[in-house]
Amino acid sequence: MSTSGHPPTTIIGAGLVGSLLATLLAQRGLEVEVFERRPDPRRHGFQGGRSINLALAERGLAALRQAGLAEAVLQGAVMMRGRMVHAPDGTANLQRYGVDDSEVIRSVSRGGLNILLLDAAERAGAALHFDAALGDVDFDAGAITLAGPGGASRRHAAGVLLGCDGAGSALRAAMLRRTDLGERVEPLGHGYKELEIPPPPGGGFAIAPHALHIWPRGHYMCIALPNTEGNFTVTLFLPNHGPYPSFATLADVGVARAFFARQFPDALTLMPDFDDDWNAHPVGQLATLYLERWHLDGRALLLGDAAHAIVPFHGQGMNAGFEDAAMLAALLAEQPEDSAAVFAAFEARRKPDADAIAAMSLANYIEMRDGVSDPHYLLKRELAAALTERVPDRFMSRYRLVSFTTLPYADCVARERRQIALMESILDGHDSLESIDLEAAAERARASLPLLPSGT
Repeated sequence: MSTSGHPPTTIIGAGLVGSLLATLLAQRGLEVEVFERRPDPRRHGFQGGRSINLALAERGLAALRQAGLAEAVLQGAVMMRGRMVHAPDGTANLQRYGVDDSEVIRSVSRGGLNILLLDAAERAGAALHFDAALGDVDFDAGAITLAGPGGASRRHAAGVLLGCDGAGSALRAAMLRRTDLGERVEPLGHGYKELEIPPPPGGGFAIAPHALHIWPRGHYMCIALPNTEGNFTVTLFLPNHGPYPSFATLADVGVARAFFARQFPDALTLMPDFDDDWNAHPVGQLATLYLERWHLDGRALLLGDAAHAIVPFHGQGMNAGFEDAAMLAALLAEQPEDSAAVFAAFEARRKPDADAIAAMSLANYIEMRDGVSDPHYLLKRELAAALTERVPDRFMSRYRLVSFTTLPYADCVARERRQIALMESILDGHDSLESIDLEAAAERARASLPLLPSGT
């Protein structure tokens, strides 16, 4: 028992969610220890897994504000106003995310953000331990065994166990050995490979900096996110197997270069180190993790990617994990003596939202690689903009609801279904907005859509 009267809390994983959760709990007076299998990135450099740039949106910012860290994070972020869609003919068109520059997302470095959060956790009073991989868990005794360099191991009295150790969670594996969590993993069937657009010789950015660039090509795509250093992290998403093009058919760098020359020639001209990047970076895999249960009574709880890993196409993995951390910290501070009740309440509140953002992330992949250039999709965007202007208290696109509000994800899905049904009904028989009475459409929206919650 800690001097605060709260049971000690052990967090497995010092990544983004684990370090933010440690900060929030320590700020509330809880005794927190964090164990991370990797070396301390502040001393040995960042050794990430998936290193796709992260998109920081309002949900993540809201959690960072609770920890007093939002402004510090924003100083190292690059604003993205929308999707810059690159057509096969080389033209580009910006599709805004929001109504103006008050509704933007930010590109942040995974490694830089993790280091900032680790420093914050230590300042708040959390104890951080690196090179400490979770081995065995004795749930009955409330103890864990940790493996260090050279095979050394030690036992630790864990108290309450919180798993923030990602999609390959060691704590989840230990829980699965103890009980059935209803685990289901659905591979996407598409992988990714990272490349880079460096800054031009004179400095600055080689392409428009304040956008997420997309080269949609139907069943596959390239994206590029800006970094504060002037470079772009480029990611190719492609089927793993099957007919050309797939990663299986891009047998070597020469074939890959020829593929880029045909499909993404404007991007290829900006990547002088294409060959080296292609050979150096392995193909990463993507999947969605579903669990029926996230906790083992009051002894252990999973959150973030350890409980609900998703594909990255809505930019919400980190934001959802930060929401988890903020909600759990508040619940534990309110009822620290009954972790079983807290864990059950947390799972009941968050699991429907986790399932909802998983579904939206999968749908957004199809939208990004194909829909952004589809005429009917673009017509719906036009109608959505018209309804947003005329009935802003009732109509808000799914992307804006997800990215610029903290409305629960499940509620976002429910609203979107109603809005899509309305728009499809309005567009029936029309191929442009010119033949539509937009004022009458707005009246239909007022009659059929409930008011948005206040503060949305």
